[in-house]
Amino acid sequence: MLRGRKVVGGEAEGEALVTRDAISFMGGVDYLTGTVVEKGHDIEGRKISGKILVFPMGKGSTGGSYMLFDMVRRGVGPKAIINIKAEPIVAIGAILAKIPMMDKLEKNPIEVIKTGDRVSIDSNAGIVRVIRG
Repeated sequence: MLRGRKVVGGEAEGEALVTRDAISFMGGVDYLTGTVVEKGHDIEGRKISGKILVFPMGKGSTGGSYMLFDMVRRGVGPKAIINIKAEPIVAIGAILAKIPMMDKLEKNPIEVIKTGDRVSIDSNAGIVRVIRG
């Protein structure tokens, strides 16, 4: 169990998809399919759809907020987001899309959570539970 800061309230459970690379939702992820398309990205070709997406922070254009919202509206967005440090673009997108989001966990989530782990997040309580995959 890890404790952290709530950015957007809510609960979710699912399979983790973890990357050490920042993510741009404006051009770095195909908003129609939820597939990471940024060339050379650590998870290029992987789908974020229905995953607990764990990444350091967002990057890129402010249009990424709307792209994240649109992905969720289309059913291809993540179930929840865990960042090392939230930044405004991703946080606004998560607020619009009502995606549970946390950051500032007591341990680096990229080192503790592995792709394929089962993760539950209760951001209202500030708790992330990791069950090995």
